[in-house]
Amino acid sequence: MRLIQLIDDSGVARTGVVDSDGRSVALLSGFDTTYALASAAIAAGQPLQALASAALSEQRLDYAQALAQGRVLSPLTHPDPAHCRVTGTGLTHLGSAAARDAMHQNLQQQASSGMLTDSMRMFQAGVEGGIPADGQAGAQPEWFYKGDGGIVVAPGAPLPSPDFALDGGEEPELVGLYLIGPDGTPHRLGFAIGNEFSDHVTERQNYLLLAHSKLRACAVGPELCTGELPGDLQGSSRIRRGGEVIWEKPFVTGEANMCHSLANLEYHHFKYAAHRRPGDVHLHFFGTATLSFADGVRAEPGDCFEVDLPALGAPLRNPLARVPGGFAPGTVRPL
Repeated sequence: MRLIQLIDDSGVARTGVVDSDGRSVALLSGFDTTYALASAAIAAGQPLQALASAALSEQRLDYAQALAQGRVLSPLTHPDPAHCRVTGTGLTHLGSAAARDAMHQNLQQQASSGMLTDSMRMFQAGVEGGIPADGQAGAQPEWFYKGDGGIVVAPGAPLPSPDFALDGGEEPELVGLYLIGPDGTPHRLGFAIGNEFSDHVTERQNYLLLAHSKLRACAVGPELCTGELPGDLQGSSRIRRGGEVIWEKPFVTGEANMCHSLANLEYHHFKYAAHRRPGDVHLHFFGTATLSFADGVRAEPGDCFEVDLPALGAPLRNPLARVPGGFAPGTVRPL
């Protein structure tokens, strides 16, 4: 099932289900948000898809029109953005080490000297132990925090890059969407397309600046897809400038293309009690192996990022915008 959140023709936020042909959206009755729908499903002990199917109304909207008009929202939000955690794991895909090293430009020198960087050692640990037996914990992945729900922009909305940033580049990824139940159990609602969006120039200066490079906006959606996830997901990542494609590259994700299992990545995120607070939403990015920055491309304000992963619905498109950082050195006020 393909769930979305959108603004209907009367200006009211609604939840809907995209038809299998991707042309229209059937609105749900009784649930204005995915959060409310998922909370009710957990309380009733029902699958999300079953509850949504029972709530389908006769109201339908044109999906392409809603996307073009900017009325489609991120597919899962929390009523209080501070209770949505946006996080991710890196070096999880079989090609991700090459992309990372293309940024750091040291792999050949490391290999010839017999010394690997911490990033390469982390990747190697994932290759050797990232897919453990069922019920077992495997190697820990690289983990990072991006922000709370306030950093998530809707499909079609600009991705704001602060004026202190050295770069703003796309990261096409698979995203897991979760709601923590009343008893502290994480419930995976489904998966979505994501653009994790990072400052790769800052990261390239020193890998210890990774945390700074990740504290940026991101985009998720437009759809939340329930059900079994295909093991091999194939899509395309591209950048348009003035309507023309200036860079395009295939990207793959899904467990067939990863050195960590999804279960292992989920365990190492939710093993922390602070990540199992009842009622919280989690949006977790699972990593990528494809970056335009690694190919020497620098996005400019006005460029549009497009992440196309057909198995998860309509493409995710967001233009890049440069915005004021809003804070200057020396402006903290003592009391």
